[in-house]
Amino acid sequence: MRSPGRYALQPVVTGRKTSVTGQSGRSNDPGDSELLDAYSEAVTAVVETIGPAVVSVQVGRPVRGPGGELQGAGSGVAITPDGYILTNSHVVQGATKLTAALTDGHTVEASLVGQDPPTDLALIHAHESDLPHAELLAGDDLRVGQLVIAMGNPLGFHASVSTGVVSALGRALRTEQGQLIESVIQHTAPLNPGNSGGPLLNSRGKIIGINTAIIANAQGIGFAVPAVTAAWVVPQLFQHGHVRRAYLGIVGRQRPLGRRMVRHHELDNAYAVEVASLDPDGPAALAGMHRGDLVVAINGQGVMSIDDLYCFLSEWPPGAELSLTVLRHARKLCVTAVPTEVR
Repeated sequence: MRSPGRYALQPVVTGRKTSVTGQSGRSNDPGDSELLDAYSEAVTAVVETIGPAVVSVQVGRPVRGPGGELQGAGSGVAITPDGYILTNSHVVQGATKLTAALTDGHTVEASLVGQDPPTDLALIHAHESDLPHAELLAGDDLRVGQLVIAMGNPLGFHASVSTGVVSALGRALRTEQGQLIESVIQHTAPLNPGNSGGPLLNSRGKIIGINTAIIANAQGIGFAVPAVTAAWVVPQLFQHGHVRRAYLGIVGRQRPLGRRMVRHHELDNAYAVEVASLDPDGPAALAGMHRGDLVVAINGQGVMSIDDLYCFLSEWPPGAELSLTVLRHARKLCVTAVPTEVR
């Protein structure tokens, strides 16, 4: 039996220089140590720079019966020096009291500026000035495999750090309300309850996403709302307290189309959205749409699911006219509607 810690060494030719590895598979090449040191330095630099901008968001919610208030907590990250903090909508949902605990140990009162449940983002304001803050990544140049750093307060442990890589891009994640968040980042930085609302950072310390969810019983799968989505949502929360989205007043479901109908109308998609019900005072009903209509396109863009409709309307300005291509009793019709704002 070979004693612990001893390995039979073999030279391995790696091109210009020879390294030595044991049967354990470990390399004694100094280059490996340099790479690990560079990795460590990158993570350490980000933590030292951005760590003070990450806060613990403490939440009070009313409860029935004796005891008064239920306490909850999540994470957040300051994005301006005057105390505006980005977090998750589900962290602050129903809150009657908000405080932000900073890494230096003191807490400050905070107030809700606005929230957007469809993207699970919220903006709160801590009544403090000259806060350390982080910057949202302006572009959308993420790559699968790149290093990511997650910071937050998992399980109540303040200022915790974990690392991983981007494992997939363009994922779709459904919220508790049943709405779809598009272009979600999937990554491998370990997350736990309490990480929600904390930043996902690149090696330069820029916010590339806001951690939003983990899959129960799954190992090493985390999700973050991308910074490009946050950059679109935050100005609307500043201005309106919510995100303005167009509303048609349709409840729909996906419906397959027969091949004969697809060929006859020269459609590009084999599915449509069947209008299951209508808000009688909604824009679609006022425009003359009927229950049972099949929506196959909106402004010429193919529609195959209710999510397609939702995604289009999420970026369409309320009050702007649009056209819906509809099949009714096998006839193709064009319906013009003017969406209102979601309330």
